[in-house]
Amino acid sequence: MPPSLGRMNMRRTTVLAAAVSLAVLASSAVACSSGGGATAAGPASAALTTVTLALDWTPNTNHTGIFVAQQLGYFKAAGINLKIIPYGSTAPETLVSSHAADFGISYQDGLTEAAATGADITSVFAITQKTDVVIGVKADRTDITSPKDLDGKTYAGWGSPIEDPLLTYVIKAAGGKGNFRNVTLNTDAYQALYAGQADFALPEPTWEVLQAKLVGEPLKTFELSDYGFPAIYSAIIASSHKYLDANGAIAKKFIAAVDKGYEYAAANPAAAAALLIQANESVLAPQKTLVDESAALEAAQYYKDPSGQIGVQTQQRWQALTDFLFKNGILTNAAGKPLKTEPNVSTLFTNAYLPASGS
Repeated sequence: MPPSLGRMNMRRTTVLAAAVSLAVLASSAVACSSGGGATAAGPASAALTTVTLALDWTPNTNHTGIFVAQQLGYFKAAGINLKIIPYGSTAPETLVSSHAADFGISYQDGLTEAAATGADITSVFAITQKTDVVIGVKADRTDITSPKDLDGKTYAGWGSPIEDPLLTYVIKAAGGKGNFRNVTLNTDAYQALYAGQADFALPEPTWEVLQAKLVGEPLKTFELSDYGFPAIYSAIIASSHKYLDANGAIAKKFIAAVDKGYEYAAANPAAAAALLIQANESVLAPQKTLVDESAALEAAQYYKDPSGQIGVQTQQRWQALTDFLFKNGILTNAAGKPLKTEPNVSTLFTNAYLPASGS
């Protein structure tokens, strides 16, 4: 499956760091959570139920609540031995829908695209409540004061099918024509802009925009929602209908522990960042300032919805983005042909496994 709005901006570490992370996580894939962090599963964990979770990229602040729950023993307290599957060549959506993983980190448009092909997958928890992607340009571009000024400019993207129609929509909504050129990124968004490879990109405000500022290459950004584009759950936790039907009770315990982890991360961003780094020191310790700033931003603006809830998803938001994907021919069946009938969004997500949820 091609990268999309969730994963196309997850180029959060260098290839070397990614390799190190995979090695570290692979060596601890049999770890379970405890009050002092992950420990190897052994006789003491025999009573625990093993649950597998596939990551979508190297560990980062989208995963903070999960690592908090692992480091503080929330999974173990729930009777769960969490096994983290590091990101590799197989997408989490594929691992989940093929039942090789119980849960996986995904993103709204990617999950919808996977489900359109017939994949057995549904979202059970929204990690981020706010769209975690913006249009970004160099901060000193005085000729670009609105997305309408992007007409005739060059966009640096990842080749996802949603990128062109999304940008066309926003540029037109801002008063432009929606005409621009495309180049494919082989570096971080801000690096491409400052290298003169392109005029605009779609960076993550919770990582790349912060990173650009820290290295002295700041970006000016435009929020998609300011121009009427549907809000996106940029990071979610997915499972399969098959797993949920057979393991409903343990799924609720798992999500309750995850929810507790993100509640902690929202209330204690600095401490949560420290726990995330502690669990992934070789990858994240060199980026402590970035991790700290990202954790604080996600805690302040991304983990909770306007009513202060964590994890919850709405029919309205799933419907709005699904409508856009369907109308623009982005949703295809297993044969690669555009769907003729729009998916029923009630099959794409559920709040039923959230704590104290009856929906």
